[in-house]
Amino acid sequence: MRNLSILGSTGSIGSNTLKVVDANAGSFNIKYLTAGNNAEKLIGQARKYKPEGVAIANADKAGIIRSKLAKNNTEILEGREGILEIAGRDDVDLVVNSIVGPAGMEPTYRALQAGKDIALSNKESLVMGGNVIIEKAQQNDANIYPVDSEHNAIWQCLRGESLSSVDKLILTASGGPFRNLSGEELQNVSPEDALDHPTWNMGKKITIDSATMMNKGFELIEAYWLFGMAVDQIEVVVHPQSIIHSMVEFKDGSIKAQLGFPDMKLPIQYALFYPDHQDVRWENTDLTAIGSLTFEQPDYQKFPCLKLAKQALIRQGTAPAILNVANDLAVHAFLAKNIGFTSIPEIIEKALNNIEISSNPELDDILEVQIITEKFIKKEIKKRNR
Repeated sequence: MRNLSILGSTGSIGSNTLKVVDANAGSFNIKYLTAGNNAEKLIGQARKYKPEGVAIANADKAGIIRSKLAKNNTEILEGREGILEIAGRDDVDLVVNSIVGPAGMEPTYRALQAGKDIALSNKESLVMGGNVIIEKAQQNDANIYPVDSEHNAIWQCLRGESLSSVDKLILTASGGPFRNLSGEELQNVSPEDALDHPTWNMGKKITIDSATMMNKGFELIEAYWLFGMAVDQIEVVVHPQSIIHSMVEFKDGSIKAQLGFPDMKLPIQYALFYPDHQDVRWENTDLTAIGSLTFEQPDYQKFPCLKLAKQALIRQGTAPAILNVANDLAVHAFLAKNIGFTSIPEIIEKALNNIEISSNPELDDILEVQIITEKFIKKEIKKRNR
């Protein structure tokens, strides 16, 4: 039985990871669990799985966890330092990082620093600090197993293949809920409209990122770091059915694709049990019921976030970190109805044009530009919310 640490266990990916653990009884021992703010759900998980330790980022919630778990003999840590402490512990076999947002990058670094293999769902780790994260993994002979369905699909397609024979990677995008809206109509969409995703059931932040297509921009950056391909060898194609999760095209023109029902438990399970496919079936993929699979080019004019992400990747340095932090705050402002949907890319572009970009950043440089970007974006949002 392998010891598992789940960072961000109360969110969508973390909760699905625990469902995968339940379905594969006897394979994992839950050693540690962490949460950002959801104390009640973390308490319920701790009572069920009896981890040795838990941590909650919101220190104000630590008291209620201590009182509710007083009889459990569970170590309880709090705040950012508590999360980092658990992330860096070396008495686990695998760390699952499903923390949402920029707060997930440093825990990834700590886990790799401890030489732990990591099943990575947190996008910000590679978007903000790709060079730092990959270097730390290589230094400590640690593996990064991609949980994102698109990167997990490419990972599966590349098994047994040589990277030198690959012509390009093809990331598929659903197109989100606004694929067929005009640019004018996008100016009036609400958070409720944006959260109504046609194929995937995800957390709020990533669902908005899907609606703006920034999610696909982030995945383009992640693919660059995970698979070591040139920027012009990574392509995005809109595939509304979300059945093909990504493809690899080889130099001879042949293409390998990974297909499956849009259910995050599948890529999570593969990451947990790599290189094996478990005999635990989730939703069936009935191709005859689906009928047809269609593809189209993304509309960069209507969805400029995808273009901004590609430009940030080309610029490199701290540009992707600025992109990421600016997007995170803009999305939350949109969810709070403080800005409109089309203001999201406008605010991100303004940050990229006004904040100094450092080349070859270290971890401290990335954390510093995060603070600078947060201040810049908060001022910008306040201006627009008058």
